[in-house]
Amino acid sequence: MMFERFTTSAREVVRGAVAERERLGHRLVGTEHLLLALLDEEISSVAPILRQAGINADHVRADLERRAYGMADLDERDAEALRAIGIDLDAVRSKIEESFGLGALEPPPQRRGRRWPFGGLELSSRFSNRAKKTLELALREAIHLRHREIGAEHILLGVLREGKGLGALILTEAGLDLDELRRRTLSGFSQAA
Repeated sequence: MMFERFTTSAREVVRGAVAERERLGHRLVGTEHLLLALLDEEISSVAPILRQAGINADHVRADLERRAYGMADLDERDAEALRAIGIDLDAVRSKIEESFGLGALEPPPQRRGRRWPFGGLELSSRFSNRAKKTLELALREAIHLRHREIGAEHILLGVLREGKGLGALILTEAGLDLDELRRRTLSGFSQAA
C-alpha cells in the first residue's frame, strides 16, 4: 500500500495534520491541515521553502480563524458594509448556534469512506476527499519523479497539484504562484541529489 512508502517525515506531516485538525476543533483533516503540518519545521523538510515564499503557520491559522467566523466569502469591506447596516456576523453565528446547536453552520458529515491504514493512523472519514486526493497525488508525484519514497516534498506537490483545496486557496490568496512554488520544491530535489 502507498503509506508503506512514506518517509518518517511524511508520516509525521500526516500525524501533524491530524493534530492540527484536533487543535482547531475541525471535523475533518483537510488540505489546510496538511499545509499547517508542512509548515512545522520540526517535522517538515519543506517548511523553509514555504517560509521563503512568504507563508507561515500564523498566517494560515489566522486565515482559518477568519473563515471559521463566517467571513470566508466576505472580504473586510463586505463585513464592514454589513456592520454599517446593523448586521453583526458574530452575533448571527452565535444566535444560530444558540438555536440549533454548536456546529449548525458546518457542512453535513461525509459518509464513512474506505479506511486506509497509515502507520498507526486510519485515514477514513476523518480526512476530506481533497486531503485523500492530495495524498494520492503525492504518490503520483513520487512515481513521476522516479522516487522510491514519498516525502514531505511530495505531499506539498500533492497540495499544489490538487489545487482546489483550502490549502492551495490560502497559498494563492497570500499571493503565491503555485507553479513557482512547485518549481522551488522540485529544485530542492535536485539540490539534495
